[in-house]
Amino acid sequence: MSKLHVARPLFFLVLLTASASLVTYSQGSGAGETKSSSLTVPGEERHLRNVRQLTFGGTNAEAYFSADDKYLIFMHSGEGVPCDQMYTMPVDTPDGKPATPKLVSTGKGRTTCGYFFPAGDRILFSSTHETSAECPPRPDYSRGYVWPIYSSYAIYTAKPDGSGLKRLTTSPDYNAEATISRDGKKIVFTSMRNGDLDVYSMNVDGSDVRQLTHELGYDGGAWFSDDGKKIVYRSEQPKTPEAIADYKDLLSHGLIRPGNLEIWVMDADGKNKHQVTHNGAANFAPYFLPGGKRIIFSSNMGNQKDPSGFDLYLINVDGSGLEQVTYHPDFDAFPMFSSDGKRLVWASNRNGKAPHETNIFIADWVE
Repeated sequence: MSKLHVARPLFFLVLLTASASLVTYSQGSGAGETKSSSLTVPGEERHLRNVRQLTFGGTNAEAYFSADDKYLIFMHSGEGVPCDQMYTMPVDTPDGKPATPKLVSTGKGRTTCGYFFPAGDRILFSSTHETSAECPPRPDYSRGYVWPIYSSYAIYTAKPDGSGLKRLTTSPDYNAEATISRDGKKIVFTSMRNGDLDVYSMNVDGSDVRQLTHELGYDGGAWFSDDGKKIVYRSEQPKTPEAIADYKDLLSHGLIRPGNLEIWVMDADGKNKHQVTHNGAANFAPYFLPGGKRIIFSSNMGNQKDPSGFDLYLINVDGSGLEQVTYHPDFDAFPMFSSDGKRLVWASNRNGKAPHETNIFIADWVE
């Protein structure tokens, strides 16, 4: 999760011009019902049925279900919201029309990686608001296709309406990309507290922090399997002297280059790591299907001429059975299944009314 999850960081990096009191959510002029047939690629996206568009306008991403599958938490930027903020909304409404999202973050700084506690009594997200009310600076694109690492990200919890905000991490370095096990006991997240980007776990009260990855390179975007025994994550592990030097230099400037991220799986205690993908592309946003035997993830493996063109893929945990799910020519990412595996939510550029517009979509899942 985090801005590291976003394949096109330029979408999200706009200077803050409004105060928190002025932050609102606008669905834009395109709000309304859209027929499912116009939201899929005919003859290709066989796993997706009854597709609905849930947001309209701006940049919307990382939408994740509550444990009861009734609500989504996601980040949004757009008109009146120049820097990503955290919102919630019901998945379904009595009249079937898209819901109006509710702001649950402070409206200051930049937020990322929202998640519901399984009990439904708290939410979790990362924010830079304590460092500055303004948006963090844009990354240095003179260095090429890079993603920013903001050291000002800290992890917070709050009540579902955004009240009762509490800071969970105290390390002054990057702390983000947090998700929670379904039993509500453990949080997995990414931190730079040891000088490198590694995956950690901790109790939901912030205690018992344990480092799970130790390899040089970026490890992040981690999720628990539904039984809490496994963790899936993305990893970039530079091997050559040139790649190592480039990685360290970029990291010293708060950047990474997401050219080669592979999907990995490990035990919840960090043991028995194994690599799942071996395609040399940018693979990210992995999520276990119910049962923990398959993974859905986003990759640009089929779009090497356009590194920002991502599709969703399925793969078995042993690396076999690769199958493409989406075929839209631009961006599809951040997939998550409902707890029963019957619905898929994800972010996509499809049906956008403006260049690079990214919205949240939901579909019935068909095997």
